[in-house]
Amino acid sequence: MFEFPVLVGDIGGTNARFGLIEKAGDQPRLLAHEATADHPDPSSAIRASLAKGGGPAPRAAILAIAGRVDGPEIQLTNAHWKIAGQRIAEDFGLSSATVVNDYVPVAAGAADIEPHDLTPVGPCPPVPGGARVVLGPGTGFGAAALVPYAAHLAIVSTEVGHTDIGPADAFEEKVWHALERVEDRITVETVLSGPGLSRLHAAVAHVRTGQPHEKIEPAAVTEAGLSATDPHAAETLELFGRVLGRVCGDLALTFLATSGVYIGGGIAPRVLKVLEESGFRTAFEKKAPFAEMMRRIPTSVITVHDPAFRGLAALANEGAKFVYHGQVWRREA
Repeated sequence: MFEFPVLVGDIGGTNARFGLIEKAGDQPRLLAHEATADHPDPSSAIRASLAKGGGPAPRAAILAIAGRVDGPEIQLTNAHWKIAGQRIAEDFGLSSATVVNDYVPVAAGAADIEPHDLTPVGPCPPVPGGARVVLGPGTGFGAAALVPYAAHLAIVSTEVGHTDIGPADAFEEKVWHALERVEDRITVETVLSGPGLSRLHAAVAHVRTGQPHEKIEPAAVTEAGLSATDPHAAETLELFGRVLGRVCGDLALTFLATSGVYIGGGIAPRVLKVLEESGFRTAFEKKAPFAEMMRRIPTSVITVHDPAFRGLAALANEGAKFVYHGQVWRREA
């Protein structure tokens, strides 16, 4: 499916990471991390990464991007880059270039993820053979499902981060009234993301003090909440955990993900203690009339480094195993 060496890229709204799979069966070798803001376009970042990382010139590429793959040129959701597989292939003389949503490789990597690469949240043992959901709050909110289909594993991309979400109790209703809206909406990503943590903290502080509160950086919310130096930040993290549990449960129901929900992204590994001690699991299971089924579905945080890179290697090395949507450009013979 791919001519080696294969260039792989995990391109988010803030950072892009590039690696090289030099021969079939290998795992990617990291070339470099590049800030999207430091480059006018993806080819510039790739060129810089290849110069830093060295090695043989790539012959093909598979790039995972934080955006909807819906045309020959894709606009990143949270950055200025526009990505076209054909343009990148022509810039680097590649035989093929494939562009997929950034949660496609995370889902592919979940197919054979090892228990030691996961931290369970709740007591549920893994259940083989069913669908799985992967998701992650980070700069934005991404999610995909891995669904067994005949002899293949179908990867279903989603844009659940841009679906509406509302309050579940009286306190949340007050917080929702104080929340900063994005394009006049409160979506999953408005709340469950890095910027969402900042919005939640400002809204919680507003509700508790009765006064508008300036937003602070997401890292500051996390640090102050974990250290208990700011009661509003601690409450924000607990609320974040409950809402994340609710959304995880909604996705588990949507895809009947009996083999588990796997949480990636940059935030969850930092707030594991909060997820374990907050109402995350209670909110996940509170799905009458299916609460009993929900109690049997495992939830885990992905703690392995670079899960997207592992998934990109799976797509490059075992492409026939997976069925997924992407933009594919191949040079004519």
